[in-house]
Amino acid sequence: MILFIQENTPLLNEAVSSKKTLSIYSLIADGGLGGQLIIALLFILLIVALYIYFERFFAILAASKIDENFMNQIKSDVSDGNLAAANALCKSKNTPTARLIGKGISRIGKPLDDINTAIETAGKLEVYQLEKNVSVLATIAGAAPMIGFLGTVIGMIVAIHEIANAGGQIDIKLLSDGLYTAMTTTVAGLIVGIIAYITYNHLVVRTDKVVYQMEAKSVEFLDLLNDPA
Repeated sequence: MILFIQENTPLLNEAVSSKKTLSIYSLIADGGLGGQLIIALLFILLIVALYIYFERFFAILAASKIDENFMNQIKSDVSDGNLAAANALCKSKNTPTARLIGKGISRIGKPLDDINTAIETAGKLEVYQLEKNVSVLATIAGAAPMIGFLGTVIGMIVAIHEIANAGGQIDIKLLSDGLYTAMTTTVAGLIVGIIAYITYNHLVVRTDKVVYQMEAKSVEFLDLLNDPA
């Protein structure tokens, strides 16, 4: 029995060594031209999604920063009638909140409803700037999985075509390209879609916090005008 095992050991080693290992490169390379094109498109979408996320994240982060003494200084200047100093302070702070308060200060002397309307209009423009290109992330989150499923359909078509060319004889070797295309594109599409979905929702939450901050400071400013003393 011992001699039998020793004699067959090289055959076992050869079988183990010939076992095919999987890697990202080999999966893409074996996926065929259709799969490679879809993977390339998904990779581009991933780069776009990451660029938009980090660009918007740092922009929103900068917009959320505001000096704790900002409103106290505004209240002091407005109460003293020093509107020029208050307006200059708003211009020195490059934040949406400061721009809203500056818009309100520039309207002081007009009816309160006009000031409120001016602040609301300016607020809508600020929110639009904060949400710039964020909708693209939502589009990528929805489109990437569908593009991946398109690769799945293409892969299955390739597999069926190989079966037809083989006269109906199922050969796993012939089907491998189609199956690789079907599986790799689906996985890639889901990965890109998940990343885009998570980053989109994170930006939405951060944007909402800035909007709430803008609303709170605007109300505080309008209360100041209602009761300057």
